[in-house]
Amino acid sequence: MTDVIKFENQGAIGIITINNPPANALSFAVVKGISDNFNACMADDNCKSVVITGAGRMFVAGADISEFGLPRPDDVPELDALIREMELAPKPIVAALNGLALGGGMELAMGCHYRIAAPTVSVGQPEVHLGFIPGGGGTQRLPRLVGIEKALVMIVGGNPIDAATALEYGAIDEVVEGDLVARAIELAEQKADSGEAPLQTGAKNDKISNVDPQIFEDWRKKVAPKSRNMRSPFECINTVEASTKLDIVEGLAFERETFERLMMTAEAKSMRHMFFAERDVAKIPDVPKDTLVQEIKKAAIIGSGTMGGGIAMNFANAGIPVVVVDIAQDVLDAGLEKVKANYAGSVSRGRITQEKMDQCMSLISGTTDYADLADVDIVIEAVFEEIELKKKIFAELDKVCKPDAILASNTSTLDINEIATSTNRPDKVCGTHFFSPANIMKLMENVRTKDSSKETIATIMGLAKTIRKIGVLVGVGDGFVGNRMLHPAARIAEFMVEEGALPWQIDKVIYDFGFPMGPFAMNDLAGVDVRYLVRQQQKKLYGDRRQSVILDRLYETGRYGQKTKAGWYKYEDGSRKGEPDSFTEELIIKTSAELGFERRDFSDEEILETYLYSMINTGAMVLEEGLAIRAADIDVVWHYGYGFPRYWGGPMFYADLIGLSKIYEKVCELHERYGDWVMPSALLKSLAEEGKGFGDYTLS
Repeated sequence: MTDVIKFENQGAIGIITINNPPANALSFAVVKGISDNFNACMADDNCKSVVITGAGRMFVAGADISEFGLPRPDDVPELDALIREMELAPKPIVAALNGLALGGGMELAMGCHYRIAAPTVSVGQPEVHLGFIPGGGGTQRLPRLVGIEKALVMIVGGNPIDAATALEYGAIDEVVEGDLVARAIELAEQKADSGEAPLQTGAKNDKISNVDPQIFEDWRKKVAPKSRNMRSPFECINTVEASTKLDIVEGLAFERETFERLMMTAEAKSMRHMFFAERDVAKIPDVPKDTLVQEIKKAAIIGSGTMGGGIAMNFANAGIPVVVVDIAQDVLDAGLEKVKANYAGSVSRGRITQEKMDQCMSLISGTTDYADLADVDIVIEAVFEEIELKKKIFAELDKVCKPDAILASNTSTLDINEIATSTNRPDKVCGTHFFSPANIMKLMENVRTKDSSKETIATIMGLAKTIRKIGVLVGVGDGFVGNRMLHPAARIAEFMVEEGALPWQIDKVIYDFGFPMGPFAMNDLAGVDVRYLVRQQQKKLYGDRRQSVILDRLYETGRYGQKTKAGWYKYEDGSRKGEPDSFTEELIIKTSAELGFERRDFSDEEILETYLYSMINTGAMVLEEGLAIRAADIDVVWHYGYGFPRYWGGPMFYADLIGLSKIYEKVCELHERYGDWVMPSALLKSLAEEGKGFGDYTLS
């Protein structure tokens, strides 16, 4: 089990090197290796000090999350116990941080007596992003090194700091420009020969004494708006507060009890699921890792509207020149001015520098002539959702672009297979569905057509990383993955309104679950007229399915949402926060009567289950049809594209938490009420009957 540790003696100094690539994660094997070699050094009279460092580009990037929940081998100590042993060791221990020291890696370093670091190092305690707290002493030792306020910033915020900041805070003792290990050996010898007792982090109390308890109350209020339904940020505050009230032994015990309690919560399981899901989306089973990836040196965007301009900003932000194309110079100029205004807004808010804005704007050019696209490597079309228009554009692009240029559509619903037929390069056609606002939203649904080559797929997946997006590969289908699931759920929310619920009641339930907004507030934001057009398309697609009338009635009033200052809600004095409106309520009640409904009460539980379970059922169909590779891919789409709360892990993981038998039973009830909008998925039925979850399903 100790192959992941390299050990050598340099004179009287024992050097323990963690070699568990790529992240040097603290697996059972690593912890055992550190423990065995540490104990050997302590027992060796010829060893007077120890240096711990990492191989490669990492010190330790954290615990091995894949082992969470697995039984710990009997000969492997708990990490927190090992760190405490090291802290109490009579011989000096120097941590030589050669790279990232995060989570358990930072805790291991703080258990050492001295910490030195390369200039490129970052350190931090990001456990809150996984739904729990540091469990190896981080909440007790970090405050003793950096003070309460800075510890709260690092632990509750979960974001790492660089070496210079860590030195300023007191988290490390020295930044080393030259040979890090050589300096660590020198320091270890110096401390061993000094005769001084090693400095125990747990014995430092000056920065945790006489702390005003109000700081903790202030932090609880501060994090509350962004931590709806979450426990981990508040438990981080509680355990840091404990460091000011308990001695180190009691504080460590309190932290460990809290850590173990949180580890098994749905929040922690969900956030760990998302951690792995985000990494797995890049793995495409039929596209080998060594597939040729085209280099994207220059891009073009067709359409200078809000979406086109936002997409262009992504390329410029990544240092890639981009040409924006539109039909008329005045339209193009207005679009580029909007891009400039977006950058200027970021400068005014301090998010970027004026220098960065100028650099980005210099990479964005405009043209009204398709001939100017002869040298681009990829073109992304972002015009109105009308398939004949898109086919015409693709045919023109096929003529002017070089043969190996990729032609992509930003369509959110249309058949890209059909769009590809207008070109002589169907293998180079794909979808790159950005979410609005495109310069901010991280999701990029990359759509493979029936003819998209492996090289095209590998290229657009790589492009997503280059422009700092989360790319998820999906197949061609109505709405692909995200919108395919959204539309039935939104439609059924409208049915509930016709039957007795009110829009603001539904929105509150969905918001309280953790979404940024409910379906009706989202409808007002996107535009009631846009939703109406989607409904017209669905009529053509789904024929005799029951259709909601209430949306038609609202559309007929000319209330299109925020852009008309009234939709489902009313928007006064330029506010983007809608207020419930008696006009809408009267329209709803009148429409219900026309449809013959006797309005009834909906409980919050019924609203939540109806909305989410109909969505989950459609997700199961998406898997059946092969539009998504994995259930976890759907979860990533829904988190980054629609704000599904991370602490519930996405709709498919949430379904597994609830249990598919319960989901299936409810879906069958909804099918009786709403017809084919919730036709039970065959996959949902089979998995429920087998006692399995979506996590057990693999696309064959």
